[in-house]
Amino acid sequence: MGAKTPFFLALAILVTAVASIAGAFLFEAFGYAPCELCLEERIPYYAAIPIAGLALVFAARGSKTLLRAAFASLAMVFAASAVFGAYHAGVEWGFWPGPAECTGTLDRAASAEDFLKQLGSVKVVRCDAAAIRILGLSLAGWNAVTSVGLAGLAVLGLRAKP
Repeated sequence: MGAKTPFFLALAILVTAVASIAGAFLFEAFGYAPCELCLEERIPYYAAIPIAGLALVFAARGSKTLLRAAFASLAMVFAASAVFGAYHAGVEWGFWPGPAECTGTLDRAASAEDFLKQLGSVKVVRCDAAAIRILGLSLAGWNAVTSVGLAGLAVLGLRAKP
């Protein structure tokens, strides 16, 4: 079985997507709390993992039409994921503003007592501050890079001969 067969491509997408989510959970376990955008960036992976699993089954069974539909879906999911990851990385670099819920300044409390209540009850992980950078990229940046690669593998899967 060659590296460009639909089965191998579906397997590579599945393994990479599972490893990406496992890595996110591992960073979280080591104390890097995800922001709201980080949690939303996981959604395409949650959708793509079962689709990649189906693509693997379709490739093994030779179901060409269903396999093409699975690869097309994966290409779209990961293309959207790449755009979202790039958006989040841009927020972290200050290229554009992020959502008000997790970026910018905090609202002023009406009194000192209200302020102390807010401090005790609310912990916001900022979306515009990267928790960690690896080789110069935040996890959002790495998500964009990984998603581009996975979208590329899905496109190769669309073009591959079964």
